[in-house]
Amino acid sequence: MLTTLSRLRRCLLLSLPLTGGVVNISFAQTQFMGWGGTFQNIHFSGKTGLWFDGQVRSTDQAAHVQSLLLRPGVNFYLTKNLTATAGYAHVHHRKSVGPVTGYLAEHRSWQQLLFSHPVHAATVTHRLRLEQRYLPVVSVQGNALDTDGYTYAGRLRYFTRGVLPVNGEKKFRKGYFAALQNELFVNMGDNSVVNGKFFDQNRAYIALGYRAAASFDIEVGYMNQYISGAGDATTNNHILQCATYLRL
Repeated sequence: MLTTLSRLRRCLLLSLPLTGGVVNISFAQTQFMGWGGTFQNIHFSGKTGLWFDGQVRSTDQAAHVQSLLLRPGVNFYLTKNLTATAGYAHVHHRKSVGPVTGYLAEHRSWQQLLFSHPVHAATVTHRLRLEQRYLPVVSVQGNALDTDGYTYAGRLRYFTRGVLPVNGEKKFRKGYFAALQNELFVNMGDNSVVNGKFFDQNRAYIALGYRAAASFDIEVGYMNQYISGAGDATTNNHILQCATYLRL
């Protein structure tokens, strides 16, 4: 088991070196947040299916709801281990301009490829996602925020995740598991409307979960989200996440 975990860790760390040169902890802002999410894949007959994930994220110290994310999509099962998906995402963000606070929507279209393969008893998943983001231009109207049009920003995300059964079973259907994942975000095209940089953020995550049935998991874990802002600004978020996974 230790050998498998070591190999899994080396695989997941392949996406980390790109972030090493940009981290500048001297300017880091630290926050403590909570995230909850559900991730669902429903396979219809034939080669198509439904993707959906919904997430709620808090502000620092869980004082308010920071974001509500709804992301449906259509799956195309290319092979047993390779799935292509295209979809839309609606992200409701909490924003502040001086003393005025409100919620504005970001719209995204997105496409991804998802590939899974075994590593001994573990299952490793790789995901490459391309996003077309339409970010609201914020204006203040009286004591409320409003959207004065949208600006476009492209982003590419690479995600890798390993799930290792505690019991070491290769055909894992029920029981406890450990999950380890990392996701790297980079900006594509004109990045002047975001942080002005190629690197956007990195999310590293470790969790303990329980597979209640072959099609349903629940897990709780810790995520470290490092965000590179404009100029020298950075944010380091410590996140407690609870998530469910449904596969039908």
